[in-house]
Amino acid sequence: MKKILLSVAGYDPSSGAGVLLDLKVFEQRGFQGMGILTAVTAQNTKLVKKVHCLSSELLFDQYKTLCQDVIFSGIKIGMIGSRENIKTIGKILKKSGDIPKVVDPVFRSSSGAWLLEKKAIPVYIAEIRKKASVITPNLEEAAMITGEKVRNLEEMKEAAKRIFHLTHIPCLIKGGHLKEVAKDVLFDGSKFHIFEKEKIKKNVHGTGCFLSSSILCSLAKGKSLEKACLLASQLTHQAIKKAIRIGHGQQIISFPL
Repeated sequence: MKKILLSVAGYDPSSGAGVLLDLKVFEQRGFQGMGILTAVTAQNTKLVKKVHCLSSELLFDQYKTLCQDVIFSGIKIGMIGSRENIKTIGKILKKSGDIPKVVDPVFRSSSGAWLLEKKAIPVYIAEIRKKASVITPNLEEAAMITGEKVRNLEEMKEAAKRIFHLTHIPCLIKGGHLKEVAKDVLFDGSKFHIFEKEKIKKNVHGTGCFLSSSILCSLAKGKSLEKACLLASQLTHQAIKKAIRIGHGQQIISFPL
C-alpha cells in the first residue's frame, strides 16, 4: 500500500503552486497525496487577484474526516490564509503525532498580494513552535519573521539560527533570489549546511511549494534532514530548468521532470 502524504495549503487555479502542485510532487515521488484547502484564490500566472479564506471550522473538519479513514505518513503546511486558521494549523500539527512535518511559511505572493496579514506572523510563529520537522522560509519570509534584512549568506545563517531559537524547529532558508548564486542554508539546531547551485535566470512560480513538498517526500522515506534538504534543493534546481510558460506571466513547473 502506498504511503499517504497530506498537503494543507491554498488552491491556485493555475496549478502552479499550493495543493495542486504538492499533489503532483507527492505522486512524482511515489506517494498518494491528499489535500486540505485553507483558501481559494482567483489568480493566474501574472497575479493573485483575490483570496477567499475557508473557515477554521471547515479546515479542521477536513482534517478530522480524513483521519477517520486514513493514516498519514507526513504533512506539509503551506499557505494558511488567515489569522483565524493559525490555531487550527497548530492543532493539526499537534494531533498528527510523530510523523515528518514540513512548514512552508507563505506570507505574500510573488506578485505582492498578502496571503497572511503581517501582524499575525508572530502569532503564527508562536503556534508552530516545536511542532514541525523543518520550516522553509525564503529570504523575504525570513526577514518578516526575524525583523532583520536577509540579503546574503551571512545574514541567511544568522536568520536561520534566530528562527530556530524562536521556533525550536530546524530552519532551511531558500536563497534562490540571491544576486550571484543560489544558496539554501539549513541550520539543524547545531550546525549549518549550505546547498549551492548555479543561478538560473528564470521567473518560475511555485518553487517554494515544490522544495518543501520534496523535503517531505524524502523525510517520509526515512532520509535524514540534511539529505532530504540537499535532494530537494537539487530537484528544485532541475525543475526550474525544465519550467514552461503557459500564460503571460511566470513560468510553472512541468511534470514529469
